[in-house]
Amino acid sequence: MKFFCTLLFLFIYNICQGYQNDILDKSLKKDTSTVNALNIKGYQNRLTDPEQTILTAKKSAKIANLINYYEGLAESYRVIGIGFYYLNQRDSALNYYQKALELFKSKKNEIGETKVSNNIGNLWAEIDYDKALEYYEKTLVIARKRNIKELIAGSYLNIGNAYYRKKNYSVALNNYEKSSQLFNEINNPIGITQSLQNRGVIYFSTNQYDKAEKLLLEANEKAKIHELNSSVASINLNLTSIYIAKNNFLKAEQYLQEGKAFAKLVSDDKRIYDYTYTNYELEFKKKNYEKALIYLKEVHDQDSIFYKRNITSNINLIQQTLKQQQLQKESELTIEQQKNAKKLSIATAIVAILAFFVIFLLVKTNKKSKNSNDKLKVLNEEVSRQKDNVDKINHRLEELIAERTKDLIIKNQKLSEYSSHLSHQIRGPVATLKGLMLLIEDDMVDSNEITPQIVKCVNKIDEQIMDINEALNDPTRYHLNKNN
Repeated sequence: MKFFCTLLFLFIYNICQGYQNDILDKSLKKDTSTVNALNIKGYQNRLTDPEQTILTAKKSAKIANLINYYEGLAESYRVIGIGFYYLNQRDSALNYYQKALELFKSKKNEIGETKVSNNIGNLWAEIDYDKALEYYEKTLVIARKRNIKELIAGSYLNIGNAYYRKKNYSVALNNYEKSSQLFNEINNPIGITQSLQNRGVIYFSTNQYDKAEKLLLEANEKAKIHELNSSVASINLNLTSIYIAKNNFLKAEQYLQEGKAFAKLVSDDKRIYDYTYTNYELEFKKKNYEKALIYLKEVHDQDSIFYKRNITSNINLIQQTLKQQQLQKESELTIEQQKNAKKLSIATAIVAILAFFVIFLLVKTNKKSKNSNDKLKVLNEEVSRQKDNVDKINHRLEELIAERTKDLIIKNQKLSEYSSHLSHQIRGPVATLKGLMLLIEDDMVDSNEITPQIVKCVNKIDEQIMDINEALNDPTRYHLNKNN
């Protein structure tokens, strides 16, 4: 019973745990979606209300930080930096861009890094054109590699801005036209508006007022439709200058007042300063010298304040950049040290493994050598034993050879004696027998008389042969003669 109760409890627990995980996953997805939505909203507000951009992105950053959504947090920092950029607070913008860059790098998000690089280029656009171009061109390379049309178009736009400031209008116009084509392809209203405005500025700078007016009026209309307040303020400033150049003071006044209102709406101090100076130009062109003088004095006062603020901002930007570069170098040094430490650890591990392998081989070789030695010892013992056996056999063979040699010597001696014996002992009876046979043949004697002599000779020969045979087969006899 207890067993079944335990199983039931585990089953219910797993269901509840799974349900809880589903809720957490859905909640997390919802939170990340919220972060992304807030970042998009903040970015879209950059031209209408940059202060709202900062507030929205900070809210997004807070949520992203709570749920450890670091890529969302990096984008939040980037959008906050953009907000400060449009408020002309470049040192604050750079600070947030660097935070974003570090997070994007830690997550190996190349697109995020590229966007931040583009934003940092914008900070340098009014200080160091070549430095700004470095950032823009780097962005363009990666944007092309990844085929991100919006980023490619933005890069062309920014590169055009850099060449415009360098007064290389033909190159600037070429880049603006490329950006305009891409922004129209992807139907990006902000990009389309900025491209129209920038092309209009190029034509104004080259005294082609009609072309400039047409493009800027179209840009003004689109900016108002999409509530791009900062763009309206900037476009109207250019339109005012065109109408002043064309002596159309009524329209110049109209666009000046409208643009100044939009500049105040987005708290763009630099643009407000530009409008004050344009007011002076308008009154001077209208020959209202008294009003022109008032505006000139106001320009002088604003110029002093704005110049100081701009210098301070530039110094802060440079200091912040140097500080960030130093931190980056220290970070790179730390990373390099970590890489070296890692390499050292890997090398140490490899050496340890090799040492272990060598020790293993040595132990194995030693063991093998010991086994070989044991086998050799056994073989040596066997060889020694076999040698002893061979020595014994050799000794026995030597004894046998000695015995055989002795026997052969005796037999040779007996054979020699046999030969001699044959020559002396048997030859005599044979000769006698032969003589007797001759006497018989010649009938010199009677056969009856000679028969006993023949028998005696034959017996003598037989006795000698028997004696010789016995002597040869008797090893105890060394001579044929019994007396010897």
